[in-house]
Amino acid sequence: MSLVVYLAALVFGMTSVLLFRRPRTAVRNPLTLSTCVAIVLGALVFVCAAPATLGTVNELTGVANFGAPLTYGMLSAYSCAVLVLLINWRGGPRAVVRRAVVRSMAAYGLLVAAIVVLFLLADADTERLTDLDTYYAGTPFMREMILLYLLGHSAAMLVMCVVCVKWSREVGGVLRVGLRLILLGGLLDLVGFQLAKYTAVVARWAGHDLDFLSTTVAPPMASLAALVCSVGFGLPRLLPSVLAHWRGLDDYRRLGPLWSLVGSVSTAPKPPAAWWQLPRARLQWREVSIHDALLALAPYFDHRVRERARDAALRAGRSPHEARLTAEAVMLADAARRAAAHEEPSDSTGSYRLHATEVPGPSGLVELSQALHHPPGHPGAPGTSPSGLTGTLTEPEEPHVA
Repeated sequence: MSLVVYLAALVFGMTSVLLFRRPRTAVRNPLTLSTCVAIVLGALVFVCAAPATLGTVNELTGVANFGAPLTYGMLSAYSCAVLVLLINWRGGPRAVVRRAVVRSMAAYGLLVAAIVVLFLLADADTERLTDLDTYYAGTPFMREMILLYLLGHSAAMLVMCVVCVKWSREVGGVLRVGLRLILLGGLLDLVGFQLAKYTAVVARWAGHDLDFLSTTVAPPMASLAALVCSVGFGLPRLLPSVLAHWRGLDDYRRLGPLWSLVGSVSTAPKPPAAWWQLPRARLQWREVSIHDALLALAPYFDHRVRERARDAALRAGRSPHEARLTAEAVMLADAARRAAAHEEPSDSTGSYRLHATEVPGPSGLVELSQALHHPPGHPGAPGTSPSGLTGTLTEPEEPHVA
């Protein structure tokens, strides 16, 4: 059982590592910081609740069942962290947010203190690693301690569920998905963990034995609930970044034809050859290098070549934008060929800005790259020879412009 709990703690805690990958930025962001704290405390709850940990703590302290108030206190701290996270997630005036956070921390701080005091007053000399809640369900002070930590955790989960239901009606997209996952995790916790615990404890009070609900049903349900909640907390924070890197990887790949054409001309510093570089960092290096190469090729732009290719594309029924891309691809390919051959710049060169340099981001470069990669099969397109122009690209194929 300890191994399962430790694995749940590891998976739970890994979410905080992903969110805290930039410590300086994360510390200054209350939402990221509170998310990480809540997830780390949730992972620590699992670590503390593992029978192996409980036995070790009891042995090191020399106090039977010392691991109980430690685990219950950690669970109460996690409940408080969940409320603080929801407060920061909701946002609002800083003074209002700070006041709500302080009130939550004060309330659960008192709860932790009460748990410790009740444990010290109780007579719990028999070590119980897996069934302490039911074994001591009728013991004075231990009974109150058990009920108190369950009520504190239930209050936090109920508030979380209510807030998630309310907010999910006001937002959309990935944030709504995250809220619904948190709601599902909260319901699993309430029904699978807490209801099982309450039922087992009350059954003991009534003289019945339903300990299996507390020892067998509740722990895996708590693990499942925590994992679902962690996904819900992390998804709105991580998914946009993952999608951005995925788009960056796609743009990096689609810039391949353009980079193959102009890469040898670029004088930009070479990126570090590190396999662990993220796609967006690789894309940024490639963008900078391509822009540098375009600047170096500008003296070789032959505008007569561009104009002939544009006119031919327009006559072939291309839209003005597609005709411009096609013409620029022809001109760029011609410039790269003549620069590689160390020819003199054309007399018809002049000031001209490529469409790729007029739009922000990589979209313009991607369009130009795809015009090079999929040249239209019309006169004046890359790969043909209108008016004596020597083809420099691939063989003509069906029209396609990204």
